[in-house]
Amino acid sequence: MATRIALKHKESGIVKDGYYGFSWTTLFFGFFPALFRSDFITFIGGFVVWLIIGFMTFGIGSFFVGFVWAFMYNKYYTRKLIERGYVLAGSDADNTLAASALGIALPAAAVVAV
Repeated sequence: MATRIALKHKESGIVKDGYYGFSWTTLFFGFFPALFRSDFITFIGGFVVWLIIGFMTFGIGSFFVGFVWAFMYNKYYTRKLIERGYVLAGSDADNTLAASALGIALPAAAVVAV
């Protein structure tokens, strides 16, 4: 089950939701959640890889790609937002839990209240 964490851009102040944990929407809808989150490069690249593996394995490999990607996508998406200048903006407890799950350091200066 995915857990939502608020993220806020340091310079522009834009607030977005980041997620970590298993992505049920990615399991059921493939790479379309990336498209809905405006993560176009991930959508295009993942969809092309998914199609190629699907064609090479008569569809069986695409199931496994989707299953593995469901475990990885939320963490990948949130870490990419952090690389683009977003910081954790939830409560202290939520930020600590999210940082631990995402495998990132939690500097005191990076915590922003919403």
